[in-house]
Amino acid sequence: MFSQYEKGVFSHEGVTKDLYVRGDGPAVIVIHEVPGITPEVVRFADWVAEAGFRVFMPELVGHAGRPVTMPYVLQSFVKVCIRREFSVLASDRSSPVTGWLRALARHASSETGDGPVGAIGMCFSGNFALAMMMEPAVQAPVLCQPSLPFPFGAKRKAALHVSPQEWTCVKERCAKGEKVLGLRFVGDRLSPPERFKTLRRELGDGFEGIEIEDKYGNPDSLASSPHSVVTNDLIDEDGQPTKEAARRVIAFFEERLKTSQEA
Repeated sequence: MFSQYEKGVFSHEGVTKDLYVRGDGPAVIVIHEVPGITPEVVRFADWVAEAGFRVFMPELVGHAGRPVTMPYVLQSFVKVCIRREFSVLASDRSSPVTGWLRALARHASSETGDGPVGAIGMCFSGNFALAMMMEPAVQAPVLCQPSLPFPFGAKRKAALHVSPQEWTCVKERCAKGEKVLGLRFVGDRLSPPERFKTLRRELGDGFEGIEIEDKYGNPDSLASSPHSVVTNDLIDEDGQPTKEAARRVIAFFEERLKTSQEA
C-alpha cells in the first residue's frame, strides 16, 4: 500500500507528525478523515499522484493503512474530540492544527520549486483547506464533506470553522478570481446543506459545490448513510457520480496548479 511512498516526518513549532509523500509535479496535501489514513484514502492519494502531482499526506490521527472498522472510527473520533489541536465546536475560529498545515504547505511549495499547492480536507478536516488559504501558496482548496464545527444548532450548521481574519482572506482571494471546490452527499447530516449555502452566498462564482444524491453512495460502506465522497462511499466504476466527483477534484487541481505553473 505504501511501497511507492516516502515515509518521513514534518515538524513545525515543536509539533512533529508522520508524513507520506509520493509523486512528482505540483504539490497536493491530502488530509485524511476519521479514522485515519485508510486504504480508501491511500487509493484517492494514489489517483492524485498518478495524475502528475506530488502528494503530501500527513497523519493527524489513527494508524496508517489500518482498514475502517466501527471500533476504529469511534477510537479516532474520541481522539479528535479531546485533542487541543482540534476545535470541534468552534464556529468562528479554525482548529490550531491548521497553523501546522499552513507550514506544511510552505514546505511542499518549496520542495516543488516554489509552486502553487492544492489541499483537500475530508470530514473533520474538510474545512481546514479554507484556513490554509492564509498561506498564499495554497491555490486549490477542496472541502470534502466538511463536518466542523459539529452541526449542533442553526449557527454551527451554517458555520465554516474559520476565524474572521481567515474568512476575509478567503473572500478577498475569491473576489480576485480564485476558487474553492466543495463536495458532499445531499442527505449528509454531518456536513449539512447550510454550510454550502453559506459558501455560495458569500463566495458566489468563487465556490463550486458538488452535491450527490445518497442513492449513489457505496452500498458496501459501513456508514449508515453516505458521507465520504471520494473514499469509503465512492463506487469505483466509470460513470458513477462519486467516481466522477473524484475526477473533478483532480481536474480542479490541474486547472488551478498546472495552469498556474505554466503561466
